[in-house]
This record gives sequence, C-alpha cells and structure tokens, in this order.
Amino acid sequence: MRMKFKPWAREELETSPFYIDNPQDYKNKWKTVFEKEQKLYLELGCGKGNFIAKLSKQNQNINYIAIDLVDAMLGMAKRNVEAEYGIRESTIAEVIENEIEKQKVVKNLKLTRYDIARITDVFGEDDEIERIYINFCNPWPRGKHHKKRLTHERQLEQYKKFLKGEIFFKTDDDDLFEQSQKYFNDTGYKIEKITYDLSNETNFWNGEENIETEHEKMFKAEGIKIKALIAKINT
Repeated sequence: MRMKFKPWAREELETSPFYIDNPQDYKNKWKTVFEKEQKLYLELGCGKGNFIAKLSKQNQNINYIAIDLVDAMLGMAKRNVEAEYGIRESTIAEVIENEIEKQKVVKNLKLTRYDIARITDVFGEDDEIERIYINFCNPWPRGKHHKKRLTHERQLEQYKKFLKGEIFFKTDDDDLFEQSQKYFNDTGYKIEKITYDLSNETNFWNGEENIETEHEKMFKAEGIKIKALIAKINT
C-alpha cells in the first residue's frame, strides 16, 4: 500500500538532527557520524520506523542507520523515533531549544533517504556494518520484478562489499522466503537459523528481543505465520 503524501515530511526531515539527506557523502565515513564509535547496524526499508525506534532506544551501545526512499515514510519514522525517545513536539518558540534536545537524546540513530538498489553508493568496506535488518520487504511476486527484492542475489552481492556479519530477515510471504533461501545459499551466505513460525520460537534472535513491526502485528492477527532466518556472510 502506497503511503499518502505528507506535505510536512520534507521540512521536518531537513531540520532533524538525526536525519541525513546526503548519505553518499558519508561512504566509508559512517563511523564519524556518531558521538561514540560503536557497532554499526543497518535497517533496509525502515518504513514508519517503529522497529528501529524501539531497537535503538533499547540498545544505546549500538549505532543504527535506517534507510528508506519515501519522504512520507521517513517523516513518520522521524516522529515515531521522537515519540519513543520521549521528545515532545515543539511550539514555534521552542524549536531551537528542542532541536538541541533532540541532538542530545537521539545519539545512536540516523535516518536517511536513498535507493537501496544503489546501496554501494552509500556504504563501503571501511564502514564495517555488522548487521543488516530486512523486515517485511516488498515481495515483488512477478518474475520480471524479482531483481528488485532486497534479498535477491544482486542485492546480496552488494551487501558483501560492506557487511561484516549477519542479516536478520523476516517476512510473511511464503514464496519470497523460499526463494530467498536459495538466493542466500547461491551467493555464499550461510543460513545459521531458520523458522517458519517465529511466534513459537524462543530466543530466535540470539538474545535480542523480537520487536514486532506494524506489518507483523497485522499479519499475525490474520493468522499468517511469520517466517524468519539469520544468514551470516562467509569471511
């Protein structure tokens, strides 16, 4: 479902201290963007940002980057991050003061806008991304569109250029999940864990809480089982 245009999104993003509008300028330099040099994790296709907002708030010892292509989505993500971190909305008179507050509070997360199909414009080997999250990406069911999948072989090969660890992937789509396993195997990733019913798993994410996305809650309410896997890059 396409999100409606949000006329306020672009302006709010441009003034947000945790939004970066020119991510390609930071290729191989993402470690310098954050106050502390810590492990660096990446979410591809962050949508409304509920997942990354909760995850980054819970893990202040990790730096996160969340990327999407749509301003409306990123605008919602920005507001959801602020809500999760307990940042109140500003009146006009409070804008400057509150922007400083946001900079102090949201230290370990950056939102950015870019086409994930060209992800190597943004990240390079020196960035050393240790984990990628792919949650409920577009399954692109028609065969001619499969190359647009975030788990397609073409994309997985790109991730190898900057990923130093693992990919956490979950989806509701059976066909995408089955074919993604082949994509991972054919590109030399090792699937370390896999489930066809995430709700019945304990500690599937190796100690990390399973934060349910908006889509995840919706699919579960419809009785659709959530599929998930952890794939590690072979070094």
